[in-house]
Formats: sequence, structure tokens, C-alpha cells
Amino acid sequence: MATTRNYKSEYKNYHSSDKQKKNRAARNAARAAMMKKGKVKKGDGKDVTHKNGNPRDNSSKNLGVLSKSKNRSFKRTRRAKKAQIH
Repeated sequence: MATTRNYKSEYKNYHSSDKQKKNRAARNAARAAMMKKGKVKKGDGKDVTHKNGNPRDNSSKNLGVLSKSKNRSFKRTRRAKKAQIH
């Protein structure tokens, strides 16, 4: 039986760290950059993806657009490189 997630504890222990705040800000900046280029828009069901897996690398050659289902369909581990799907 699955246990319920404790979101408050999860935020306190992980999402509130300075590193994760910077990563989240960089992901938001990447989406904003792709919106400015016209590649994505609000509510379009697309994810802006970082080809090398580094959320702080927002260079144009590292950013891509994938459907949410494609971008979130496999595990993110160091061995399972997500860059292979681009």
C-alpha cells in the first residue's frame, strides 16, 4: 500500500534549499525564453527540456520542446541520459 506524501516536509527538506530554488528559477527562465521565441505558449501541453540535463544551462542549443508525456515518460538517472530523445 502506498504511503501518502508529506508535502510540507518535502518542501522543507528539499525544495526550499538554495540550490533547488536556483534550479527552479533557471527552469522558469528557460520556459520564458522559449515563450518569447514563440516555441511554446501557456497551456499548450509542452515542456521545455534541457538536452544535457542541467537546468542552469539555458543556452539556445541546450533547450528543446517536447510534449509533457514524452518528456516525463522515463526515469531521470545519471545512466538513463534524457538527451538521447532529442
